[in-house]
Amino acid sequence: MTAGDQVRTAHAGHLPVMFAQVMEGLQVKANGTYLDGTFGRGGHARGVLQRLGPEGRLLLMDKDPEAIAHAEREFAGDARVAIRRGSFAALAQWQATAAGLDGVLLDLGVSSPQLDVAERGFSFGKDGPLDMRMDPDSGESAAEWLARADEREIADVLWTYGEERMSRRIARAIVARRADKPLLRTAELAELIASAMPRTGEKIHPATRSFQAIRIHVNRELADLEAGLEGALARLNPGGRLAVISFHSLEDRIVKRFIAAHAKAPPSNRRLPVAVAFTPTLKAIGDAQRADEAETAANPRARSAVLRVAEKLGAAA
Repeated sequence: MTAGDQVRTAHAGHLPVMFAQVMEGLQVKANGTYLDGTFGRGGHARGVLQRLGPEGRLLLMDKDPEAIAHAEREFAGDARVAIRRGSFAALAQWQATAAGLDGVLLDLGVSSPQLDVAERGFSFGKDGPLDMRMDPDSGESAAEWLARADEREIADVLWTYGEERMSRRIARAIVARRADKPLLRTAELAELIASAMPRTGEKIHPATRSFQAIRIHVNRELADLEAGLEGALARLNPGGRLAVISFHSLEDRIVKRFIAAHAKAPPSNRRLPVAVAFTPTLKAIGDAQRADEAETAANPRARSAVLRVAEKLGAAA
């Protein structure tokens, strides 16, 4: 698929990241059942559906009510499609997956529509309410969490999920500011972080890592990823494919280790009297893939994307 084809596949200005590589990785069968656990605006889902025949099925999930509303507007009339609002962490609890899946796609992180709408509170570049929840009807907003968390917890989150070296200094500034007035807007938080940071030659905004960390924490993204990977492995049919796109090293490390843990025997331990038997349940398909220059030129958000694909092993029924 050429870069031009990929752009034509985009809908309403949304460019699906690494579209051609994902379609190649999933190896869509016309009569297969596939789950897109992060529907977003449906760029990848549309590509899967185009490859399905009358007997194929496409299951769509997303935590975001706006994404689900978009899916229902576009796909509710297609008998091959089933739609469920919720986290992919619970994909194995959806009865529609019980018969087995031939492919699972997880396109992680925040979606372009979420970033582009200031009211969702994901972007430090657009002033809006300090929310950051992918599901605005569930859990604490970023503002609520920052209002109650103690200084140590805030610093730990910024360091663990954002690898922010100035985490303690930023946490101290947040606690001092909220004693005067609550932090309610993204611009307020971004300006506060910038004022607490020493001047460096870095090209990225001083609030980049902190915003990432708070978003990951508020949405339990890494815990959901671990649960979703286990659920995908449980529901995939032998020969089924798992394709995961990650956008930062914390996500990619979890995906890489998960595939390796199910594909390779652990190192032997001479202290054990009997070697533990190991039966691989996954096979890595190629190496990690990245977007090419043509795609990153058209869609700068693809620059940090990493795609990993694995296949479920076992005898086909």
